[in-house]
Amino acid sequence: MTETIRHLNRRAFLATATAAAGALALSGKPLGFPIGSQTYPHRDRIKNGEFPALLKDMADIGIETIELCSPGYADFVSLADGKKTRKIIEDAGLTCRSAHFNLPALRTKQPEMIAWAKDIGMTQMATATLSGPMKDGVTTMDAIKRAADEYNKIGAVAAKAGIQQVLHNEGFELAKVEGDKRFCYDVLFELLDPALVKFQFQMSTTRNLGDPQAYFSKYPGRFISLHLQGVNLTAPPPPPPPPGGGRGPGIPQLAVGKDSMDWAKVFTGAKAAGIKNYFVEQTWDLTVQSVRYLKTLNV
Repeated sequence: MTETIRHLNRRAFLATATAAAGALALSGKPLGFPIGSQTYPHRDRIKNGEFPALLKDMADIGIETIELCSPGYADFVSLADGKKTRKIIEDAGLTCRSAHFNLPALRTKQPEMIAWAKDIGMTQMATATLSGPMKDGVTTMDAIKRAADEYNKIGAVAAKAGIQQVLHNEGFELAKVEGDKRFCYDVLFELLDPALVKFQFQMSTTRNLGDPQAYFSKYPGRFISLHLQGVNLTAPPPPPPPPGGGRGPGIPQLAVGKDSMDWAKVFTGAKAAGIKNYFVEQTWDLTVQSVRYLKTLNV
């Protein structure tokens, strides 16, 4: 009897330990995915030749994967040799599956951009914002159709190369449609081919577009990625960013977890929507705070 009890106790202990280990493995990696960081906020260090040191600092705080910007961005021209860039990333113990590419580069040098992405090992090529005329935060349906048609063609070329084209939501996407209550972003879901273009949700646009959960629920399978910023839901919506992208001047940023977003709910909805990766996109101090919080989030 005593041996049986001991055996049962040991089995219970092992089961509890295994469950605890599983929970520990998931905590610190919401959805079980590596914590990522977009490198654009740290572009000055890259421009100044500190790319290896930046990656080491990222790895030291728990970042495991990064999102780059292409050499089409002036501050990233030092990374134009994709194979060398890949070695630097791998030497730091990190991975890179995604980068942002501006439209001029995709319009004129898409084959070269695809080759660079493949040299680094990327499977996703994202664009911060599409191009179209805006006036006082308003654009036309014709402009949206032209932009969508162009991006579908870019997506088709990328797909033939085994790359998933991705659209971020930064400037043009936040414009209102002339004579319509919808955002340009809403119309793009109707016009962009689901097989050719996936979406990357910028959390800081929540105060413009509304609850990301509504988009995740309405468009399952259309989202592949997130950019993480803390959001103050009680603040008034900021003005639409300029046509060239960016979040605009004077918008205070908060660390993820030190804001009013329900991040457990966000990640749960994101998982159901098909999200495959996420990247903190903030200043260094806020990145450190955000990563620290994400490592405590068990979703």
